[in-house]
Amino acid sequence: MQDALRPLEGRWKLMIMAQLLAGPAMRFSDLERALPQISQKMLIQRLRDLEEDGIVSRTLYPQVPPKVEYCLTEVGKGLRPVFIALLDW
Repeated sequence: MQDALRPLEGRWKLMIMAQLLAGPAMRFSDLERALPQISQKMLIQRLRDLEEDGIVSRTLYPQVPPKVEYCLTEVGKGLRPVFIALLDW
């Protein structure tokens, strides 16, 4: 149970994932606007954590200025039923 819940532990992770469930991909600035109460430092750290856990994918586009998009991996998308169950609860 601990191993299953560890990737979801931590403030803001579920809120970030909920935002990413709503659309195909979001830029960092889109996430900042969607979650105005989270600091930039915390958002960066939580996105890194989710990426390390295989829940979020980060795509860097080689252009000027750099464009970075975040989206849920297949593992992350597989958590959709969990979110629906939480909402129903």
